[in-house]
Amino acid sequence: MSLAAETREAVRARPFLFDALRAGVVNYSAAATWLANDADLDGDSDAVATALRRFREELPTYATAERSATVSMQSGVSVIEEPAGNGEDALLRLPGVAVVPDGGDTAVIATGNVDATALAATIDRLRTADIFPAAAGIAGNALLVVVKRRAGATAIRVVEDALAATPETG
Repeated sequence: MSLAAETREAVRARPFLFDALRAGVVNYSAAATWLANDADLDGDSDAVATALRRFREELPTYATAERSATVSMQSGVSVIEEPAGNGEDALLRLPGVAVVPDGGDTAVIATGNVDATALAATIDRLRTADIFPAAAGIAGNALLVVVKRRAGATAIRVVEDALAATPETG
């Protein structure tokens, strides 16, 4: 595999760098030095920087768009290990686990134009706000994150902000 192909693969494995390249906010020399070490690329940093610049030229420009969604909060939920055959009232269910309306956490629910990109943007923004969901998911036109009760008010604002400026996909 060529150094250019290795560099592209390494960037795709690091979404923050991919987005930074799309946004045009990368110091190519610093990124190349870091990437060469972090991804163990077989090439000097100048060659990696050149590969980054060329890759940037191929990428669509970073842009965001507002998602039309209604955001609400439901207090008193929890994430439980779901006994077989139980959980008809679950807000979210995965094999063996469910978010149910009984507990000490808070669910933030967005309904409308939501998808995996909106969920990813939401999770990224929650992380930078030091809020780490106990559960998160999308299904149909609904997005759900479960956070500690005290984080509920902040989480609802973060979700609204994430949906107001969700990155557009290429």
